[in-house]
Amino acid sequence: MSDTKNRLSKFLAAAGVASRRACEELIFDGHVTVNGDVVLVPQTMVNSKDKITVNGNPVEGAQSKVYYMLNKPVGYICTNRKTPTTNIVIDLFDGVDERLFTVGRLDKDTEGLILVTNDGHFANEVIHPSHNIQKEYLAKTDNEISHDHLLAISGGTLVEGCFVKPLRVTKVRKGTLKIVITEGKKREVRLLLEAAGLQVQELTRIRIGGLVLGDLPVGQWKAMSKKERELIFQ
Repeated sequence: MSDTKNRLSKFLAAAGVASRRACEELIFDGHVTVNGDVVLVPQTMVNSKDKITVNGNPVEGAQSKVYYMLNKPVGYICTNRKTPTTNIVIDLFDGVDERLFTVGRLDKDTEGLILVTNDGHFANEVIHPSHNIQKEYLAKTDNEISHDHLLAISGGTLVEGCFVKPLRVTKVRKGTLKIVITEGKKREVRLLLEAAGLQVQELTRIRIGGLVLGDLPVGQWKAMSKKERELIFQ
């Protein structure tokens, strides 16, 4: 294994702990030790000879990279912190040896397409705002969708203190619409619809970039080909 020194955040991302940004947050929050000492600086230089832990769990060096697409069920959350009362997405990958994490998040009540990997660089490319990758959702609501509803949703709303607007909103049938966003802030689609006077009954992410969920059953996952990974950025 190489003795080349790398920044701690980059080392953790290469080891499949999380995206580079999420690894930095783990370091800032005091969850990472190097040779027994808590380290709070992501730029700390380390290599495979150092004893590194995250939340007390040893971290090995870089793994072979794996890439999966999952149709996330309702009731599962996108975290690697397991509790007795929590269903986490990674539980669905029984038999996979690599240390996995989700690329971004879907909230507990949302199902649909999510990416799961151990490649922190890939994850960072997908979630970085500069790439403006579109995410498309199918939403079923509690009311028939009117033209005024569509105008209100298109007009945008405040989410986490920032004003956001969807790229496109389309009525599919009586109480169902498709909405395309790029921001991806927490509960953004739900808040956009609530601001227009609609309550979400079901929400499914059906597309990330050019990659579509298709007929992948809920709760099932499959390995992504190189072509499918490239579709995300188209």
